[in-house]
Amino acid sequence: MSWTPSPSTPPKPWRVAVICGMASYIDAAAIVSSGTALVLYQHSIGLSEGQIGVLSAALTLSIALGAFTGGSLGDRFGRRSVFLCTMAMIVVGALLLILAPSFTPLLVGMVLVGIGTGADLPVSLASISEAAADHNRGKLIGFSQILWFTGIIGANVFGIIAGDLGRLGGQIMFAHVGLVALVVMIARLSVPESTTWSVARAERSAGATTVRARSASILDILRDRTLLIPFLAIAGFYTLTNIGANTGGQFGTYIGVNVVGLSVRTQSFLGIVMLGVGMLGALVFMRLVDTPWRMRAYAVGALLLAGSYLVPVALGFSAVPWIAQSFFNAIGGAFAFEAIMKVWSQESFPTLLRSTVQGYVIAIARVIAAAVALVTPTLMHTPGLAYTLIAAVVAIGLACGWAGFHRPRFDAFAVESSDDADSHPLSSSDADLPVLVSSSSSPYTT
Repeated sequence: MSWTPSPSTPPKPWRVAVICGMASYIDAAAIVSSGTALVLYQHSIGLSEGQIGVLSAALTLSIALGAFTGGSLGDRFGRRSVFLCTMAMIVVGALLLILAPSFTPLLVGMVLVGIGTGADLPVSLASISEAAADHNRGKLIGFSQILWFTGIIGANVFGIIAGDLGRLGGQIMFAHVGLVALVVMIARLSVPESTTWSVARAERSAGATTVRARSASILDILRDRTLLIPFLAIAGFYTLTNIGANTGGQFGTYIGVNVVGLSVRTQSFLGIVMLGVGMLGALVFMRLVDTPWRMRAYAVGALLLAGSYLVPVALGFSAVPWIAQSFFNAIGGAFAFEAIMKVWSQESFPTLLRSTVQGYVIAIARVIAAAVALVTPTLMHTPGLAYTLIAAVVAIGLACGWAGFHRPRFDAFAVESSDDADSHPLSSSDADLPVLVSSSSSPYTT
């Protein structure tokens, strides 16, 4: 017996990719905007340095909490209901940040924006992957990285426009986040529930034994080696590589100005240029990810990413090595960082675990990065040692990714398609036989 959702016009994959992928835009814009806006609020509202630190930490930890809970909710109650609620939460949080007269409502607003953003990311990515076809799934997921870069650029543009306007400037920056969230929420009203999720939920309710129906708890991952290996590989890969990315984001300007000797303006310009390099790399990634070149591109990106941190260590913290480090880091990250993590997370787990797993991975990585950031300022007194340690940590993370995915691996979408094609559920013994993703042909060849 097979289950099919009620007839409806399926959404166009690219439309879903844009509307749901805006979660990445809002994530980047919220983080960048808060860093500037809180400084603008400091004197007008009377925030202390300690309160600004608390507000910044609250945003980071709330994003982690949102990812941890939102992914599970998306698998349990559906993609659509969660991604509408998360956008509404961000709109309300942004409104509080705009109108807040003091620290306490600012804290509440920051928590709402953080939880809403974190919860939206894994659910929206699952929506994109389930609307896509095998030949363009990686490309559509990779497009969310383009939107992430665009969010950074958008927040910086509003920072330039409103940076001299005091509290009004901060309100404008938070209004940008809230307005985008409102527009996205309205656009999402026209996005139907994921057909893939609806089928999986119907099968589970009917007691079917298909892979997607019976794999709905995080405990199922611990019991099934086919799922446990990619989970450990993705968690290790993203957590460790994210330490390098987070350190560069938080302390890159400090090193550029105080160690390399660049001006703030020059370092900021370098950051903008490297955003452009990263976006170009992301576009190339979109072209390669659904082809046999995926893991070869990953290998090149991994060498560039890990090696980039050693360039100033070997050649000195001066302008040319610093620029080279930034360039190699941007290119390497395009092929061996967050974009490939998103693709692996979607392909490797059954429907009712898909957003749960990605939420857990994002939450773990952000909490660990926040913890490491507490000791990073001390290490930055010896930047050569700091960057050597970062290179080692990132290299271990990249090795986790290679170990988990350089060979043919279980493809959840292929397994679930096989269930549909056979019109009967896999037996428990059949389910232990993975459908493989070939590393020498199309990544979706079984």
